[in-house]
Parts: sequence; structure tokens; C-alpha cells
Amino acid sequence: MPREFTRAERVSDAIQQELAVLIRENVRDPRVGMISVTEVEVSRDLAYAKAHVSFVGDRTQEEIDEGLAALNGASGYLRKLLAGSIKLRITPTLKFFFDESGRRGQHLSALIDLAISKETPAADDEEQSDSEAV
Repeated sequence: MPREFTRAERVSDAIQQELAVLIRENVRDPRVGMISVTEVEVSRDLAYAKAHVSFVGDRTQEEIDEGLAALNGASGYLRKLLAGSIKLRITPTLKFFFDESGRRGQHLSALIDLAISKETPAADDEEQSDSEAV
């Protein structure tokens, strides 16, 4: 029977959970603020990890870049803390990236709401003309 998940996937899930706690409790840089670790991709040899994060609240691109720079600057410290909490032979080198999916989802939702609001008056007019015809 094949395995459901690879070791890299299990390690990435553990790193994702632990990173969220470590960043919340140990990173005091105001440029970071509140973040959500949305995904962690670990290489097959477990030497490198790409952590995708999204920032809570509205931020400009400049603020996002500053927050990512702060996280990438603290990656060595976070790696050290991660090594103490997750027992692995090799603790992956961390690299942080911004996850656009939340922002993109909000934009698409706004576009859908706009399209529905433009469509609604036309639908109401058709219903009124149908009821007047009867």
C-alpha cells in the first residue's frame, strides 16, 4: 500500500505550524506585524524551505516588501528556533515569499459582486414587465 503523504509533505506541515507560532511569539519587528503562514514547500532533501506568508490587513506593496525583508533577515534566527522545536537531522534554510492568493481572491470577489450589482436592475426590470403583462 503506497504512502498517502511523502516525508517532505509531513515535514512541511510541521514547519508551517511551528513557524506560525515562532513568528507570533519571537519576531518583534514592527514591519512584520500580523501574518499568516499559508504554505511551506520543502525540497525533497529537506535542505530548503519556501514559506509563503500573507499579511493581515491592507498593506501597500512597499510595506509588504519591508515585511518580507524583515522575515528574510530573521530567517537564521527562526531556523535556530525551529531546530530546537522540530527534531530533524537537517533544519531547512528558510526563504519567505508573499502569497498573493488572498489579495487575488478579494479582488475577484469584488469583481463578481460588481457584476452582480450591475446585472440585478436589468433582472428586476424584466420581472416587472413580465408581471405587468399578466
